[in-house]
Amino acid sequence: MRVLVAEDSALTRTMLQNALTTMGHECLVAVDGEQAWKQFQESGADVIISDRLMPGMDGLELCRRVREHPGVPYTYFVFLTALVHKSEVLEGMHQGADDYLTKPLDLDELRARLIAADRVTSLHRRLAEQASALERSNQALFEIARTDPLTGLGNRLAMTETLSSLHSVAARYDRPYALALCDLDRFKPYNDALGHLEGDHALQTVSGILRETIRESDSLFRYGGEELLVLLPEQTLDSAELAGERLRRAVALASLAHPYNPPFGIITLSVGIAAFDGRERCDFDAVIAEADAALYEAKRAGRNRVAVAQTPVPA
Repeated sequence: MRVLVAEDSALTRTMLQNALTTMGHECLVAVDGEQAWKQFQESGADVIISDRLMPGMDGLELCRRVREHPGVPYTYFVFLTALVHKSEVLEGMHQGADDYLTKPLDLDELRARLIAADRVTSLHRRLAEQASALERSNQALFEIARTDPLTGLGNRLAMTETLSSLHSVAARYDRPYALALCDLDRFKPYNDALGHLEGDHALQTVSGILRETIRESDSLFRYGGEELLVLLPEQTLDSAELAGERLRRAVALASLAHPYNPPFGIITLSVGIAAFDGRERCDFDAVIAEADAALYEAKRAGRNRVAVAQTPVPA
């Protein structure tokens, strides 16, 4: 183990260093609490053996700081002192000490404390590793629960959480945002004729095209079926219409064959745009409803086009 010794007596410090090195431990030494604290912050320690009474920062203050220090594995703290009164022992324990050694130093007692220290620190390391693994698993589950398995995009849950948060901020600070609701034109006959595997591949391909086309600040979600929703922060109807046109054009330029989508013969998008401008109160479902109505207009007008809600949805 790495053992840090904080002791103002040169004789005791040398005895401890020699004993610990002989026992096979790495030993760091400090002449007072301040130096020990600095070394601990720089290098850490599995065990600290500290004199209780030292000039400047005493052992109690050093122990308190070690226990409050975040982000390090557990350090086993042992006081080395001539004080043997129960009140002093209890005070040290309340500050976070694990054990005591009394002066003059007894090497067998030192070995016993180090055996206990090894067991305790090993247990804490295992617990920390298990907690870290659990945190990673929880984060993975969090991501899985919010990811559409087919396209890799955020799913409906992720969309709802992101949009709810953005809508709350926009409503509070009178900030605009817009939605682009995109739908693959005549996708049902494509699926029916070519099979769902081809349909899945087409949806994955279109999702990838849109992901590469949106801005870094935008968010793309699978809204449901062949409908994809793009969240456009800080965008008005005019700027969102331009963004929707970029999305539509990017898919059209890919020229993905779709023989059941006349007169185009390729996979195309219809896009409905709606915006929130923070003027009055509404929820984000109303903005989605406006985008959906605009999408219907794009379909009714011939598909492969962008339609804009007549007026921005008031907040």
